Amino acid sequence: MSPLCVHVIERGNEVVNYIPGIPPTRIADLPTIFYGALRNVLHLALEAISMVPKAQYFLLTSIYELESHTIDTLKQTIPIPIYSIGPAIPYFKLGDNENLSNNFYMQWLDSQPKASVLYISQGSFLSVSTAQMDEIIAGVHDSGIRIFWVARDEASRIKEAGCGDNGLVVSWCDQLNVLCHPSVGGFWSHCGWNSIKEGIFAGLPFLTYPIFLDQVPNSKTLVEDWKIGWKVRRGMGDEMHLVTREEIARLVQRFMDLESDEGKEMRRRAAELKETCRRATSVGGSAETNIDAFIKDISQSHDH
Repeated sequence: MSPLCVHVIERGNEVVNYIPGIPPTRIADLPTIFYGALRNVLHLALEAISMVPKAQYFLLTSIYELESHTIDTLKQTIPIPIYSIGPAIPYFKLGDNENLSNNFYMQWLDSQPKASVLYISQGSFLSVSTAQMDEIIAGVHDSGIRIFWVARDEASRIKEAGCGDNGLVVSWCDQLNVLCHPSVGGFWSHCGWNSIKEGIFAGLPFLTYPIFLDQVPNSKTLVEDWKIGWKVRRGMGDEMHLVTREEIARLVQRFMDLESDEGKEMRRRAAELKETCRRATSVGGSAETNIDAFIKDISQSHDH
């Protein structure tokens, strides 16, 4: 274990409350420490941030109502026009695909009870350890919950473990259309920002399993700030300890229990965020207003 990791574990519960625009946050919930080959990612992130003051405009693929305090703080800090242009996901194509209804996985979803399916996607960039993946597969299988699992490189392995018996395992799907299907009742996610935006737009609660970078504070936002999710991993140092199949099976069953008071409250809040997103992306909403203002701004600059 590196000294940096030990340092973070020892101070992980220390609260950082002095970053403008950011709610009080534990050190453990800040973007993960970069080490080894991942230092290249840190270099690229810092390079991108250093270019912000040189830009003419700053576009945020977010909704103002979701992050108003942070966006207002940025506007006070960065001396260039800032526009929150909405989630930048293909919501305008929902239901437009004529072939979608003939798709085998959409037909399968059509045959499932309302809000009974757990959608699982750990992203396509990084993965968990082999041992942890074995526990996740076994735990999800043992939960007995209906699943729709998207796994590019590990679909065959997941199917061989029997997870296909509880539902579908595919290597790709139209994620937003699947998330918005009424039979989907929850989203197990690695907490990439695009996936979060699609899950919120669909009005779903989350089971979070972040791996690195912004996924860690994104998970904290879902669970602690917006209160529409639960963490699969809890406490300090969980990245170095397995979450067992028994723990995962119990968590998944609890999470997908539509009749529990905690589940109902979490889904109520998720539905509220969904309505916030729908209003913002509708005609006259904040996203459309910001896009129009940006277009007007650059048009006027071009004319001059």
